[in-house]
Amino acid sequence: MPAKPMNDDPEESAPSADENGAPVNDGGTPVNGGGTPADAGGLAAGAGGQAADAGGAPAEGTVASAEGTRASTDGTSGATAEVADTATPARGSTTPAKESTTPDEAVTPDEAVTPLIRGITVLRELTEADGTLSLSGLERATRLARSTVDRITATLARMGYVRVDGRDVHLSPRLMELGNAYLAALRLPALLAARADALADELDESVSLAVADRDGIRFIHQATRRRAMSLSFRIGDLLPAERTAPGPLFATEWTATDWQRWRERRAADPRDLSFTAVPPRKYGADARDDEMFVSRTQEAAANGWALDDQLIEPGLVAVSVPVRSPHAVGDHRPPACVASVVSHTSRHTAHSLRTTLLPRLQAAVTQMEQELDRTPLPPPGTPPSDLALWTGASKQQLGRDFIESLARGLTVLTAFGEGRPELTLTEVAQATGLARATARRALITYEHLDLVTPTGDRTFALTPRVLSLGFPPLSRTTLPDIAHPHLSDLTSRIHESTSLAVLSESGEEIQYTARVATGRVMSVNITLGTRLPAYATALGRVLLADRTIGQAPLPQDLRPLTPHTITDKQRLTHTLASVRSQGYALVDEELEEGLRSIAVPIRDRSGRVVAALNTAMHASRHSLRECVTDLLPELAATATRIESDLHTAARYTHVPLT
Repeated sequence: MPAKPMNDDPEESAPSADENGAPVNDGGTPVNGGGTPADAGGLAAGAGGQAADAGGAPAEGTVASAEGTRASTDGTSGATAEVADTATPARGSTTPAKESTTPDEAVTPDEAVTPLIRGITVLRELTEADGTLSLSGLERATRLARSTVDRITATLARMGYVRVDGRDVHLSPRLMELGNAYLAALRLPALLAARADALADELDESVSLAVADRDGIRFIHQATRRRAMSLSFRIGDLLPAERTAPGPLFATEWTATDWQRWRERRAADPRDLSFTAVPPRKYGADARDDEMFVSRTQEAAANGWALDDQLIEPGLVAVSVPVRSPHAVGDHRPPACVASVVSHTSRHTAHSLRTTLLPRLQAAVTQMEQELDRTPLPPPGTPPSDLALWTGASKQQLGRDFIESLARGLTVLTAFGEGRPELTLTEVAQATGLARATARRALITYEHLDLVTPTGDRTFALTPRVLSLGFPPLSRTTLPDIAHPHLSDLTSRIHESTSLAVLSESGEEIQYTARVATGRVMSVNITLGTRLPAYATALGRVLLADRTIGQAPLPQDLRPLTPHTITDKQRLTHTLASVRSQGYALVDEELEEGLRSIAVPIRDRSGRVVAALNTAMHASRHSLRECVTDLLPELAATATRIESDLHTAARYTHVPLT
């Protein structure tokens, strides 16, 4: 293990560098160690003799050389990039941990962006730790200097990808935009999720969709059943192919190189310790296990379906069928994904899955394939823009605590999306506003990390491994989880207690699901789970105002709780109409004398009000006018932040409201 440098932050003595990590002199001119001037586009031919385009740049689809190494644009190694300490990340390699690589892939390309590699390592370690890790824990896990960890987390926090709470670092829902970019480009969840959900309802069993990720499988959709014995994996979880039902179906497409990679991984990790989503093997795999997987793959090729009979863990069984791609390779249509029905042995044996549920799964897969066949490719969506300007402004505000090359590198992933599954280098640069040289080095780095792959015709596409960047733990987040840190920030600003509530199924009551209390001697004391009549609260009126648009009936029992409580239905209807038009509710001493409250709505991606945010205080602390002029803008801004996170998290996952 390489020793850490004595200097805790060696960047103090490092030469000046541009956003790509290339050394520059005092005037900002690149230090050209090899004497080769950069071309007008900021790109120079690599030392390996890569062909250059008319602008001097290598062909856009050839950022990777055959040897897996590249020369930097300035003739120096990418190790001089913005985070300059020499501590080795992720278990002695600049390749992020927990992702298997072959020996030749462990060589980091010269032009790879070192800060970007280290930032990816931090995100993966947080993912493996289920979304939360202390700063010292990150230091130990990544083997980076503490100063480097601090700067990386500060940069990620600025991007909204993590939240630093004291000594702990938490993944934030905003990070899911990276996985969303892959899922949007893939299109499969958007096209097939509804049919998977319908099949789960029909069978009363869990249904999943998975794609191949080298010699593993990764889930892209889960339709689960709510039971005491719940069976589901998280979206983005990686499983070894040989221990799953989808694995043999994907393995029917493997080349000799793929099989060799699988055998090398099996030899290096016989207990599957690198696959944290499954229980490790009690004993290492042996030759019989290898032979069994080969046999299962041959059977899958012959049958067109595959079984998992308690290979992941005792009691879990599954049956899988491939969903064929609409794009044929010759006369063959490879699997676009695999649909699986998952159960446990107290409900179904592997045999009964095959005999009773397989025909219904096959019928659903036929419908899925028809959906893929008849749905045309969408037009290119609107890519993000001017991201480079945002990173530049952040650098000016935060100074050396903001690693611009890390932030700019991560924005490259968001250039992909719906209607943009494959992009050229030029398109990536245009979408993000980054220089071609910056975009090129980011693509080189991502290709090395297997997050991006060349797709031919000078284009690149995201790989399923993008889902390893925080998606699994964040895919199980709830609305209270999303709201709580925003409530904390709001409470600290306005010095009043804040709450989140949802409407009960009957529409008669509200239920508090998140709350942050202020430190005042006299404060509103309400515990989580408390239910109050909806008609007499600001939270309830915000929720009722949206609900009554669909002509839902008002609560029946409008009892006077104080002399100020509105109990006339016609007056309440008029009040709710005003709440809808003005976007907030202000209730003055209707629930309890002396209690004043103002609330705003929280809307989902469709615009429907799903929750309400409020602050409540004694009437003597804020006049009605002050509630509107001082508190309402703070509430509205916080609601917008919560909605932004909710919309990101709910794009391809179900976010429970409680």
